[in-house]
Amino acid sequence: MRRNHNTATQTNVTRFALGQTYITPGAEEALQIAGQTAIEFLRRHMSCDWGELSEDDIAENELSLKQGFRLLSNYQTGKGQQLWIITEADRSATTVLLPSEY
Repeated sequence: MRRNHNTATQTNVTRFALGQTYITPGAEEALQIAGQTAIEFLRRHMSCDWGELSEDDIAENELSLKQGFRLLSNYQTGKGQQLWIITEADRSATTVLLPSEY
């Protein structure tokens, strides 16, 4: 994994800290192919727009916000590639990755 240094900017609707941010090679390639950046997905994640999750997973994330557990978002790039963003329970790190890289 490679650390993504472009995630220092935060939005006003941030509900939790990302910690150090990382992006895997596959996720970086998928974003390049789509002509997108990790920032747009990280902003959504930080504002609790979890993307395409089931109602159960959304409820789990809401509980995780209160209890300090791991957070997961599921998005698709403009080219249809699925991306996950995972923030660790201690909020020390957030990783952008493909599901196959988990």
